[in-house]
Amino acid sequence: MQSRRLWTALLVLSGSVSAAIGAEIQLLPGVARLDGPKARQRFLVEARDGQAFVGDRTGEARFQVGDPNVASVSADGTVTPVGNGMTEIVATVDGQVARANVSVENLERPTRWSFQNHVLSVLTKAGCNSGACHGAAAGKNGFRLTLRGYGPEIDFDVLTRQAMGRRIVKTAPAESLLLLKPTGAVEHGGGVKFATDSLEYQVISEWIAAGTPKPSPNDPTIVSLSVVPESVVLKPAQTQQVLVQALFSDGQVEDVTRWAKFASTDDTVAKVDEQGRVKVEGHGEAAITVWYASRVQRTTVTSPFAAKLDPLVFTAAPRRNPIDEKNLAKLKTLNIPPSPDAGDAAFLRRATLDATGTLPPAEQVEAFLADTDPKKRDRLIDRLLASPEFVDYWAYKWSDLLLVSSNTLPSPAMWSFYRFVRKSVADNVPWDQFARSIVTAKGSSLNNGAANYFALHRDPIDLTENSSMAFLGMSLTCARCHNHPMEKWTQDQYYGVASLFSRVQLKDGGAVGDVVVMASPEGETRHPRSGVAMPPRPLDGRPLPLDWRGDRREAFADWLAQADNPYFARAIVNRVWRSFFGRGLIDPEDDLRATNPASDELLMDWLVADFLAHKYDVKHLIRIIMSSAAYARSSVPVPGHVADPKYLSHYPVKRLPAEVILDAIARVAEVPTPFPGYPAGWRSLQLPDTKIQSTFLSSFGRPERLNTCSCERSSEPSMSQALHLANGTTINEKLRTETSAISKALAAQASDDEIITSLFRAALTRQPTERERRRITTILQEAVAGLSDHKEIATARRQAIEDLYWATLTGNEFLFNH
Repeated sequence: MQSRRLWTALLVLSGSVSAAIGAEIQLLPGVARLDGPKARQRFLVEARDGQAFVGDRTGEARFQVGDPNVASVSADGTVTPVGNGMTEIVATVDGQVARANVSVENLERPTRWSFQNHVLSVLTKAGCNSGACHGAAAGKNGFRLTLRGYGPEIDFDVLTRQAMGRRIVKTAPAESLLLLKPTGAVEHGGGVKFATDSLEYQVISEWIAAGTPKPSPNDPTIVSLSVVPESVVLKPAQTQQVLVQALFSDGQVEDVTRWAKFASTDDTVAKVDEQGRVKVEGHGEAAITVWYASRVQRTTVTSPFAAKLDPLVFTAAPRRNPIDEKNLAKLKTLNIPPSPDAGDAAFLRRATLDATGTLPPAEQVEAFLADTDPKKRDRLIDRLLASPEFVDYWAYKWSDLLLVSSNTLPSPAMWSFYRFVRKSVADNVPWDQFARSIVTAKGSSLNNGAANYFALHRDPIDLTENSSMAFLGMSLTCARCHNHPMEKWTQDQYYGVASLFSRVQLKDGGAVGDVVVMASPEGETRHPRSGVAMPPRPLDGRPLPLDWRGDRREAFADWLAQADNPYFARAIVNRVWRSFFGRGLIDPEDDLRATNPASDELLMDWLVADFLAHKYDVKHLIRIIMSSAAYARSSVPVPGHVADPKYLSHYPVKRLPAEVILDAIARVAEVPTPFPGYPAGWRSLQLPDTKIQSTFLSSFGRPERLNTCSCERSSEPSMSQALHLANGTTINEKLRTETSAISKALAAQASDDEIITSLFRAALTRQPTERERRRITTILQEAVAGLSDHKEIATARRQAIEDLYWATLTGNEFLFNH
């Protein structure tokens, strides 16, 4: 109790001291508690400008300790205990002074190194239990450890009992192979990992000398990580040390920087070494991620661009809703100017393609451009969201996500699943209700289309991995075999989720494709390592008792829809955002994890909060995105500034999906694409299935719907695409047919100017420029120059017009949204 009061007093005192320091330099962390003789804490001296940390000045600082009988401090700011009590650490840089409080407690208490918290931390940092070394599935040279120490009990047995005990010599720790090999005293394929005078050597040797105490349920466990500084603004070539602290279940806080793993989300902006030393490489923003003992945390490094900008660039930029406020704040921080508005023609084409997957009807283009109502874009958005094409497009998107396909389902079941999805989109069913309908589906898969989800994913493992990908935007697959190497998820948590799906039973119905889904009162998922039945538990949620008699899937659905669930709403917001900007705020869109933060966390947080406030209304989310000034910006960067794919200073150009391209070609040519077994005139986006032969769609990246991952759909260019556009039948046959737009125009004796105008309006949603008009007219006239025979003239003119259409339909302006 006395130590708790002391710690509370320190926290209160540290706040008042921090306020007195001023804004020039500050010590981080602001307070330290050294518990026991082995405790230590390094301090940083940070320059501060207003609310932002702007530089690591530790290397310039001179450190002093107030009471040398309590603690000592090294030249690099590392404080070690000397005697129980309280003191302060003082850092001086260029006459500026910063202070922090330090308490030392329990110096007389013997402290033993913990196998789980210290020995395994040393081995993990050294890479001994990595996938490339002894953490590999087969180990190395007969020595196998669990990956990154996910199985402490297993590792303890391997180290102390296998190999006839040669790895550990309790009576002479220095003769243990566990020390001889990593120090290079005995040949070691992995090389030298640490020196004999290092703390790592001390930890292992003292643990051995103490009799190799094994892991115990009473050992303190890690509760959380913290990183300082939490964010920093630096210039290229500047460096910054990152410190990592771990809070344990017994209340102790340890400096674990030297045993943490570091990585950067963008090496072009900032790189980080194994000691947590960051170097800024370029402009932009990167997260430095930290992993320690299956816990993750991060700090943000911002390096603004060096351009000199008038502040009015940001203050005068249009703001139509809070998206713009958040986005412009980010652009101002990074010193990136926003592009101007794209104009009505570009907005009409962009919005129609993004919302419905179709080109705007040619007859609507002139009307929209001529409309002077300042709210015409809002009316356009409302009209698009109320259209049947919107339902077709978004039902197709969610069918991709849910793998609706006769590749894996009989045709009646596939149709049942698709109709469920399409009706949900048409009725604008809130996303939480949509997800609940799927993950708790019961009954006949032909009567309840959502039940086909369980016909597709029949075992708890498959359901765990597909549900986490579809509804949480994350992959848990790694945790099936071991603790996740890039996230906080453990193998225990994985099988806790699997237990939520362990009591689903299926039986065949009486018709083709009919599967009856039921919730069973029995059935367990057992941990593969321990063989123990795992209590059903959502990620970060509360576990259910094993003897709970309800439908466990209901508990999973309840957890999904909880307002404090940090994954469910975030995942769908990110998916919808990517649909409109070509890149999620978190990229890739199904890689949501703590070590992959959003490019704009404040914007993401606002979007999620607004989505929750509007009861998971996907149409509302789409409307507010499309209504923002950020969405309406030109796709051209401001002259003199680099293209910005992440922060939306301009609209990011993106290639149209395969189905949208094919449908757009059909619309401009006025020749529908035939799909065997479906009504004449159906578009690609009206199809419920992807198991339909189409060389064009396959070449342009249509997914097979076999894997719940956005990576199944590709927009990467390929030689196959180029050859198909140049020599394939898709475009050429449509242009040559007697019912095409070209044939109709020629039959109506349309002039060259009328044909050019009509093509541009239908394909590019704009009028041709006068330069384009003159150039194309000249080409069309030259095609018939010198010909006198009417038949030859007609043939040559048609060929030239077909070439004009082909050039337009294969050009980037047509194939990309911009």
